[in-house]
Order: sequence, then structure tokens, then C-alpha cells
Amino acid sequence: MTQSTQDYPGERLGLPREGAGSIGRLGRRVGALFIDYGAAYLISGFFGWDPLAILAIFAAIQIVFLPTLQGSPGHRLFGLRLVRLDGAWVGLWRPVVRTALLILAIPAVIWDADQRGLHDKAAGTVLLRG
Repeated sequence: MTQSTQDYPGERLGLPREGAGSIGRLGRRVGALFIDYGAAYLISGFFGWDPLAILAIFAAIQIVFLPTLQGSPGHRLFGLRLVRLDGAWVGLWRPVVRTALLILAIPAVIWDADQRGLHDKAAGTVLLRG
């Protein structure tokens, strides 16, 4: 019988405990989400603060910046970057899948022992520090 416990999030994935390359923790993720959603909210003022416009702008921010800057503006401000599990470029389809699930909210608040939300698991991505 094998024991599948780990000492810290990301250990199973071969990631360091802390510092650059470690799992992006909840506080940074929430801070990044507030930045991105806040930006979408402010931009939606041009569309009368329509709730659907807010979501569409938020999705556009995610889909445009994840493959180009390895993270949304909020991620980058909080020192996070999005990569595939093998460390390669996320490509174009992964940000679309990840964002669609993120907008549903439920997959984002359910995570595993490595603190990867279901939206990250479905897209094969991981949010790392630095």
C-alpha cells in the first residue's frame, strides 16, 4: 500500500515548496482575480455596466493575455504566470477552455491537493509564482 501524501502543494508535480516556480497560492490568485474583474468592470462603463459586458470583457482579458504574457494583467501584477504542466507555452485553446470554466465559477473554487482548480486541470495548466 502506497501513501500519497505530500508535504506542500505542488510536490507531486515536482515543483519547489516556495519561491519562483512554486504553486501560486490562494491570496495571490484572489488578488489577481480582483484586478482583472475590476478592470473588466471599469471598461464595461462604456457599455452601461451591463453584466454580460463585464463577463465578456473579463473573458477577453483572459483569452488575450494568457497566451501572450503567460498570465492576465492581474496574474502578472501578483507575480504569477500560467504554464502547461510540462512548462511549455499554453497555446491558444487552453486559455479558451480555462476561461470558459472560470466564468462558470464552480470549477475555479474546487481544487485538488496541489491547489489547482478544475479549470486548470481541464486545461492542463498550472498557475506558478514568478
